[in-house]
Amino acid sequence: MNQFNNIKRIAILGSSGSIGTQALAVIEANPDKFKAEILTVNGNAELLIQQALKFNPRAVVIADETKYQLVKQALASTSISVLAGEPALSEVVAFDSVDMVLTALVGYVGLKPTIAAIKAGKDIALANKETLVVAGDLVTELAQAHNVNILPVDSEHSAIFQCLVGEENNPVEKIILTASGGPFRGKGIQELQHVTKQQALKHPNWSMGAKITIDSASLMNKGLEVIEAKWLFDLAIDQIEVVVHPQSIVHSLVQFTDGSLKAQLGLPDMKLPIQYAMAYPQRIKNDFPRFSFADFANLSFEAPDIKTFRNLALAFDALAIGGNCPCVINAANEIVVDAFLKEKIGFLQMSDVIEECMQKVTKVAKPSYEDYVFTDKEARIKALELIS
Repeated sequence: MNQFNNIKRIAILGSSGSIGTQALAVIEANPDKFKAEILTVNGNAELLIQQALKFNPRAVVIADETKYQLVKQALASTSISVLAGEPALSEVVAFDSVDMVLTALVGYVGLKPTIAAIKAGKDIALANKETLVVAGDLVTELAQAHNVNILPVDSEHSAIFQCLVGEENNPVEKIILTASGGPFRGKGIQELQHVTKQQALKHPNWSMGAKITIDSASLMNKGLEVIEAKWLFDLAIDQIEVVVHPQSIVHSLVQFTDGSLKAQLGLPDMKLPIQYAMAYPQRIKNDFPRFSFADFANLSFEAPDIKTFRNLALAFDALAIGGNCPCVINAANEIVVDAFLKEKIGFLQMSDVIEECMQKVTKVAKPSYEDYVFTDKEARIKALELIS
């Protein structure tokens, strides 16, 4: 905690996205507990300027260097430092005044600044699942070495984390990650042949960015969460199960060795797991809408269709292969999702490209950080070749 007061100072990496903006809403509602110390965005200079003028952080970063002067001039009358470029992300997370880093960046780009924050001894509120998907072994070892807490922000992993509080001495038999099933739940391969990006972007329960919404529709989001859960909770593959729960009320469950199950329930609202991670180990009173069983007469559960939605099976395969294979599927997935959003590839073809990349990209059993960087580049090149 900051030495000058009891306010936790947060660096938000990705303050313009869905998680970042909701984190700022939590900070705004709790000015006696949190301060937005650092704000960073990729290219949304206008929103960054608005946020900076409202929250008065110590520094802001605009990753798109072409917009540096725009931000610099807009904030010239303030004391806010303005930095630009991706390397600045790794610089600001190490500032002495930062108590916690919320990594809300989307994709592989979150890995490097998260590692920098861990090396600087900062606790991590992790909303960037790709960090653990790409380099889970490396990141968890670093966190242990630097005595850093990694607090999950994903609703499913937050649920598991909350279920495990107070159960430190009780062995876990398995965890069960719930999935909404996305907008195409129940559809067969023939029906998915010609679905559009507009259809895929209509998530039934959650409001999220485009990339994660497409991942949810293809079940890749759940696949990435499976890999993330392995590293967050030190689990074997056969200790991780996925069940489709269309209402998104039960956010995930833990089964202990005596057979009992603990679940965390709530309305689908990301502000709750964000607040829990930022305030941990305390729970903070809020005015979020409350869940009522009277509004949900039926909660249903079903097995995922991994033959139609192959990405979930591919993620389990990558976890079984280990090494740099999860890094491969993450990189390939980022490419195919971008291609799908640009209407260069069909919905079902995304899995074909990912699977072929898994087979053709060079395998490394025990990767170093440099190996992960090389693997990410190689997988992206291979995926682009397969699409073109």
